[in-house]
Amino acid sequence: MGQSFEGMTEDILCHPRFQELRQYGHHGGKNSLYDHLVDTAKQAYLLAEAFGLQEDRVRAVTRAALLHDFFGYDWRSEDHKQQVRQFSGWKRVTHMHAFIHGAVAADRASQYFDLDDRQRAAIKSHMFPLASLPRNSEAWIVTLADKLVASREMSAALGWRLKRLRYGVPAMQ
Repeated sequence: MGQSFEGMTEDILCHPRFQELRQYGHHGGKNSLYDHLVDTAKQAYLLAEAFGLQEDRVRAVTRAALLHDFFGYDWRSEDHKQQVRQFSGWKRVTHMHAFIHGAVAADRASQYFDLDDRQRAAIKSHMFPLASLPRNSEAWIVTLADKLVASREMSAALGWRLKRLRYGVPAMQ
């Protein structure tokens, strides 16, 4: 393989808007949104290589994975909850973070980085089945990588919480 993970992603990782994602918690525990994105991109990179994608597609899937949650807001904030509350019924459900953030992330990522249509589609559909069906190899790999990493993060957070309940470990700071 020609280009390393770092070579494929350095411009994104160093971008000030991407660095801001360190301030947002994600999936419980101590990991940040930044951590989640880097871990997902590394997982996608490994999957793309294992599936034998050509180097340009490995690069595309890695960068799409790195930007799949580049929505740029704290979805747990009162401001975001207030925006969702303006809707009612099914419309409220479809405007919840889980349903909309892929499209928001794709639009925002396109403002800062050069993405092709396959990358945008991968970012938009990564929340399948809450989002549209992934329709290209990049989208399936980003979706799979995200599910693997999110499952690992959620399991670690749950384990920590259970340990805290069982043994009285103090809350994280």
